[in-house]
Amino acid sequence: MNAPPETPLETTAAGRPRVGLFVTCLVDLMRPSVGFAAAELLARAGCEIAVPESQTCCGQPAYNSGDVADTRAIAKATIEAFEGFDYVVAPSGSCAGMLKVHYPEMFKDDAEWGPRAEAFAAKVFELLSFLADVVPLGPAEVSWPGKASYHDSCAGLRELGVKAEPRRLLAGVDGLEIVEGEEAERCCGFGGLFCIKYEDISTGMVDVKVDDLVETGAEMVLGGDLGCLMNIAGRLQRRGIAIAARHAAEVLAGMDDLPPIGEPGGDPAPDPARRE
Repeated sequence: MNAPPETPLETTAAGRPRVGLFVTCLVDLMRPSVGFAAAELLARAGCEIAVPESQTCCGQPAYNSGDVADTRAIAKATIEAFEGFDYVVAPSGSCAGMLKVHYPEMFKDDAEWGPRAEAFAAKVFELLSFLADVVPLGPAEVSWPGKASYHDSCAGLRELGVKAEPRRLLAGVDGLEIVEGEEAERCCGFGGLFCIKYEDISTGMVDVKVDDLVETGAEMVLGGDLGCLMNIAGRLQRRGIAIAARHAAEVLAGMDDLPPIGEPGGDPAPDPARRE
């Protein structure tokens, strides 16, 4: 993602929350538009935004693989990069869960890094919950006619308790009807390395998710985690099912000129002047 230059904290506008945007690896490499949507929404909510160039992965792949030493090194670098902000916001429940839940766990017996990890975790938020509860976004002021079903990611739902917040924000989108699936809270089978190590089980899990989406009659599936959405989109396409997949931030930002996730031309960086 081509980030705006990092702004020194002492020069930020008085009274505006200083937010460090944790972009995430998948957003940066696979769907930069999600990062631009997040920045646009945060700015609309009155935040002063910076994207520290020193940020890297949150460390979750290493953590899930049992590589504790590298995970701790990544965590220390991340904490240092974002310590000066009022809030740290990520457009991903999975990455936000790693920063907020697992960083303090890793350093709980460390006299120096334990308190720093706790202080850091206290200001970490998943994007949609942040916009709904911390710096209310207000009316969406966008139109997106059609039916959509929302997928609750495992980390967002179970680690962070994000459930009502995205639905509350999406309810403000003119013309958009949210139709709930019976399996909205079911894991899509992605799980990072899980889908690689246990391909057959993962495929069976995402098939249940896809079948449920078909039953809802939705034209689009929305979510707050790009990993889940890429996994679901891939299975939809392999099965020839015409349900589009998009990150909820893109819909809230009115990015209807971008093709859905996984479709040709779907992942360019948007033209900053396109809404002028």
